[in-house]
Amino acid sequence: MPKLQLMLRCSSAAALPGRFLPGAGQKNKADNRQAASWEEENTMKSQRASQKYRILSCRMAGALVAGMMVAVPSAVVAQDAFPSEQIEIISHASPGGGTDQTIRMWIDAASKILGQDLVVVYKQGGAARVAHEYLASRPADGHTLMATTETHLYTMARGMSPLGIEDVKGVARAMQDPSVIVVRGDSDIKDYDGLIATSKEKALNWGVAQVGGTEHIGISRWADQAGVEYRVVPFGSGGEMITALRSGAIDATLANVSEALGPIADGDLRAVAALSDEPIADLPDVPTAASKGHDVSVNTTRGYVVRADTPPERVAVLEAALLEAMGGEQFTTYLKNSGLDPATSVAGSDAWDAQLKKAYTEAAEAIEKLGLEKK
Repeated sequence: MPKLQLMLRCSSAAALPGRFLPGAGQKNKADNRQAASWEEENTMKSQRASQKYRILSCRMAGALVAGMMVAVPSAVVAQDAFPSEQIEIISHASPGGGTDQTIRMWIDAASKILGQDLVVVYKQGGAARVAHEYLASRPADGHTLMATTETHLYTMARGMSPLGIEDVKGVARAMQDPSVIVVRGDSDIKDYDGLIATSKEKALNWGVAQVGGTEHIGISRWADQAGVEYRVVPFGSGGEMITALRSGAIDATLANVSEALGPIADGDLRAVAALSDEPIADLPDVPTAASKGHDVSVNTTRGYVVRADTPPERVAVLEAALLEAMGGEQFTTYLKNSGLDPATSVAGSDAWDAQLKKAYTEAAEAIEKLGLEKK
């Protein structure tokens, strides 16, 4: 906070010269004494007037300083008010997609809470690299957030981004969609133990949306712990991947709970393990891989970050606003309709930031093993 330093030099009341009192033997100087007395009186009057002027000047200066000291904090508060302008939310995805829809479900509520407009800025390309370049170009003042998914972490880990994981700070997580290992409903693989046994007999064909994506990295980490071989078949999207599994073109895949619940309920797919930290409420009979000794968690997450050097007090303001907005009826209904639990989807800055750092480390290790880092 800027400091105002004023120095006033106001002297105390000036001492008045004493009256000259002649001693014995000086009566012959009466005329001189009278003249001196007149001169002394005039000097005293002049000094009294000067003293009053100085006292008045100091009082006025003191009042001025007091007024300025009262005014300065107000000016500083106004200067530090946040947010003071519209807030941009950078999206690497296209309008209308899942990332965009998630933002739309809370953005209006957050705008009202913060008292400023929130606008989505689309920066597509380079597997989120273009979005990273834009964030890096913006001031670290809290007026720019970036929607973040696992794709962002993979781009950083592959050395294809101007940002490192230490350059961003998590603000809030909006959703967390755990993954489950699924096979066809009529597959000979009936459970997790059967999956391990079959995988050790032969390398299964696993569907992935893309090489180096969430499913590929998740399968790689799981297979490494389970000690099994595998082959990946890329399909371009999660929907095509599920269709291929239903048709028998592949043996297994990782699917998000939100997209797998329907086919599982219909009997088209069978879930044999959850790659999540906790059992999935909607699939109580499906064990976690961790409970079988293979501690692997794979999630599709959507959350928001700012530059790491953003003032902490501003991060706190954004966190509070986003959490309040995400706790509203519109957003919780959106999560529930997507098959997600609001209690386990939404998270604050500390939890989200720690999760990002951990997920980045795991992804970087897997990418190195797969030889997918930038050459």
